Amino acid sequence: MTESRKYKDTMRPEYDMRGGVRGKYVKRFPTDVVMVTLEPDVAVAFPDAASVNEALRVLLKAAKKVAPAA
Repeated sequence: MTESRKYKDTMRPEYDMRGGVRGKYVKRFPTDVVMVTLEPDVAVAFPDAASVNEALRVLLKAAKKVAPAA
């Protein structure tokens, strides 16, 4: 079996991507941006990037206080 036939094609006809352009919007994001998917319950608590960054900074600060010195 060839590599291209290894997986069954489950793409629906209405999802035809042949006219798509790869990387069309990639230049909109800085190179140091990390994109993650939040679970719905987490997204409710953190509706934007600023709130996520603030929470992570608090967590990092707390972790530094309890972490043993290296």
